[in-house]
Amino acid sequence: MPHMEMQHDTDPKQDLLDKLGDLGGLQVFHNDVVVATYVRPNTTKGGIILTDQYREEDRIQGKVGLVVKVGANAFEPDGTWWSDGSPTVGSWVWYRPSDGFALTLNGKEGHCRVLKDTSIRGTVEHPDQIW
Repeated sequence: MPHMEMQHDTDPKQDLLDKLGDLGGLQVFHNDVVVATYVRPNTTKGGIILTDQYREEDRIQGKVGLVVKVGANAFEPDGTWWSDGSPTVGSWVWYRPSDGFALTLNGKEGHCRVLKDTSIRGTVEHPDQIW
């Protein structure tokens, strides 16, 4: 996959984590993964302004997110699925918009999805590589 220039002045990970707030009390079981949904910025580097409706669609139909919590059995190699390249907390991942379900955390409705580890299709260096 060719490297694309990010649309941000800085990596959006910290901004996304700040919006979610403290997740210290959140415990995830089995092979579930909590992913913070990435929403593109208001304006692209090229100056295109994205409408609120367009960005809301990103939030609901997001395909890229940041792994924020994992269950104890998530990404465990079983000989058929995961290997040394497994995602970890802090990895940008991509998935189908229909996988998992939306989760409200700390009053932030729809900013997270709960997925099975097998729903994650791959990782990306930064979220703007997939759209």
